Amino acid sequence: MNVNPQEEYKTEKIEVAPKKKKKSAAREWTEALLLAVIAATLIRLFFIEAYTIPTSSMEKTLLVGDYLFVSKLNYGTRMPMTPLAFPFAHNTMPFTDGKNSYSEAFKLSYYRLPGFQNIARNDVIVFNYPVEEERPVDKRENYIKRCVGLPADTLEIVNRQLWINGEPAETPELMQYNYLVQTNGTPINRTTLQKLEINEGGSNIAENNLYIYPLTQYSLQKTKELSNVVKVDTSLIDRGIQDMGIFPHASKEHPWNIDNYGPIVIPAKDSTVQLTFTNLPLYEKIITHYEGNDLRVENGKIWINDNETESYTFQMNYYFMMGDNRHNSADSRYWGFVPEDHIVGEAVLIWFSLGEGDNFFDRIRWDRIFKSVD
Repeated sequence: MNVNPQEEYKTEKIEVAPKKKKKSAAREWTEALLLAVIAATLIRLFFIEAYTIPTSSMEKTLLVGDYLFVSKLNYGTRMPMTPLAFPFAHNTMPFTDGKNSYSEAFKLSYYRLPGFQNIARNDVIVFNYPVEEERPVDKRENYIKRCVGLPADTLEIVNRQLWINGEPAETPELMQYNYLVQTNGTPINRTTLQKLEINEGGSNIAENNLYIYPLTQYSLQKTKELSNVVKVDTSLIDRGIQDMGIFPHASKEHPWNIDNYGPIVIPAKDSTVQLTFTNLPLYEKIITHYEGNDLRVENGKIWINDNETESYTFQMNYYFMMGDNRHNSADSRYWGFVPEDHIVGEAVLIWFSLGEGDNFFDRIRWDRIFKSVD
């Protein structure tokens, strides 16, 4: 057989794919930024979120200027109820005059993913402020307090002492109350107050050398030892003296104040309460606002959704929150129960902390960085 030499060495033609056009630097940066925003949004939504402490209601456990990580996994992530929102803006757009950062055109019902634990008594919790009715639940302002009462607990405050189910409640180590401090005419100087970590108070009542200071047990003892302090008395509102700002506001059947409060039963899911005209002020907001029923009192009878009734079964669990700065905290004593759908997460870690001062590095509270929240 004869073979043509040209055919013997003939090679196949190879098609070369066209070279891909390289992405521009601007496009690469845009894609990277977009992925970072998506990742950060998912982490913030499902896992952990950063918060800062703006007020002194949790002194000395948490200080103004503490920056916290709040875990959403511990109690189970609450799925967004108002999903149409601008990323990283809680309820108002930055650099605007309070313009909403969300739209209520599309809403979802409350749903929480399974968590690692249930809410426990004395947990420090971030939640949405229940009183802020003009916003959707998940877009209300964030508050942080200590959970002192769980669903089905009976809570009472007697002469400042908190009682749960007939037993004295556990006292947070750094909890503080207001005290009346009388001096010999010389006020306590600023340096001494700083050493005792007393950051508030100092009003001279009626120019009578009588000052009000919030004190922990440690600062109380040290204040008594000061040479210019004559005596230290407890600041206490007696039982029966009604504060109209205390929940359930202006109810004659409940003449309570911040030092003497209750007893009150905290509602639990699926539990039933017998409604009376005495306890109706305690549960009226739950029935109407939190659980969406129509309630009216007519001809001496209670009507819910046009049905005469003498009882009500709760649809959610509720909690009672208090600040560790017991005389300087707007909490459940003022606005009542916190519904479970308002719970955001558990405060777990202080990752940074800034105090007062002009120099940035001098303001850093190094001893609080990466400190757990107790």
